[in-house]
Amino acid sequence: MVTIMRVAAQTQTQLQLKKHMIEGFGSKYMELKWVRRRTSKSSQLEKTKKLSSKPPFPIYISTDPRHVDPHRLRDLFADCNHSTHRFPTRPEPVDIRKLRTALSHSAVLVSVFYNPQHVNAVFHQNSSSSSIADIFMPVSPSRDQLVGFGRAVSDYGLTASIYDVMVIPSLQRMGIGQMIVKKIVRMLTNRDIYDIAALCSGNERLFFEACGFGNDILGSTTMMYRRTAPLTIQEGE
Repeated sequence: MVTIMRVAAQTQTQLQLKKHMIEGFGSKYMELKWVRRRTSKSSQLEKTKKLSSKPPFPIYISTDPRHVDPHRLRDLFADCNHSTHRFPTRPEPVDIRKLRTALSHSAVLVSVFYNPQHVNAVFHQNSSSSSIADIFMPVSPSRDQLVGFGRAVSDYGLTASIYDVMVIPSLQRMGIGQMIVKKIVRMLTNRDIYDIAALCSGNERLFFEACGFGNDILGSTTMMYRRTAPLTIQEGE
């Protein structure tokens, strides 16, 4: 009974916080989501105890290109050990000039922010739900932490491809990456673009399969131009 009451109180808190933060932010580009750290398989009783002891906390998903700071995004690339080079020879910082160009030519940009103070407030709630809601302030993309990102490029008519989906290691395995991909797909399909590809490495394949991607039914495959391959020109061409 105590556990049920705790879960009910957390749900009520989430509803009040959602109303408080959405009204405060007032942006159609920012969406509030609740995430929770995933746990290993256990009994139903243990799961219930974990749910009550580790409540979900808020993150914010933005589709506003103005919320993407190239310098903070470059730091996120480094934190996630994500390379923009197809053939990286050593870890290199992202070229900020090229990154700005890539962002300006992307069809969809999705960024994820969170405020560590919000997480602490939810984890250590010892007061009523109404007073907890009062301490939450709307997230600020310029102030709060960028913890996830993804983008898509498109011809704006028929096809699109998803690139650079990443989440900081400390918040991985919480479903945030899937939220990013689903948001990108939703925005593309709303523009009647359904031929959507995802360029991923072998160890990312299971992730994209969980997001609904699979082998091309036409049997096509992606081939990349190899800078290291010698370019031969036949005589007369």
